[in-house]
Amino acid sequence: MRTNIVLIGFMGAGKTSVAKLLARKLEKKVVSSDQEIVKKTGKSIATIFTVEGEKHFRDLEKQTIAKISQRNNCIIDCGGGVVLNEENIALLKEKGTVVYLETSPEEIYERLKSETQRPLLNTAEPKQQIKKLFKDRRGLYEKAADATIVTDRKSLQMIVEEIEQFLTRRIS
Repeated sequence: MRTNIVLIGFMGAGKTSVAKLLARKLEKKVVSSDQEIVKKTGKSIATIFTVEGEKHFRDLEKQTIAKISQRNNCIIDCGGGVVLNEENIALLKEKGTVVYLETSPEEIYERLKSETQRPLLNTAEPKQQIKKLFKDRRGLYEKAADATIVTDRKSLQMIVEEIEQFLTRRIS
């Protein structure tokens, strides 16, 4: 039975904030794949990317997804690149309903332009990098999703309500 709700989407889409509010409303526990990696390694995501590289991070992410996807009755907040590995999505779908929080590249840039802990955006042209990564990943998010919720110019409450409405329709 699919008791987990899995949030996917680009960095800055609001997955972590939505997960916390949704978990409170639905009385479920939140599990963050990125936070599990930080806990396991004792290193920040930025440090792992910088020192050990993206490939190493993706290997850690795959191991983490294999573990947390087997939990029940959780809101799983996934890192933005989780969709780069089809196995991750297959595992998450076994016990979870996957919700894609779709956010436009322009909105993502506005949300993240002052952040320094996003390794994939540490470039001379972060806006162009966002557009490129978004273009590369959008189809993967859409393919993985059971539901897509557009988040641009919406409050967290509005997004959570849309997710709840989708889940209610799905059950009935």
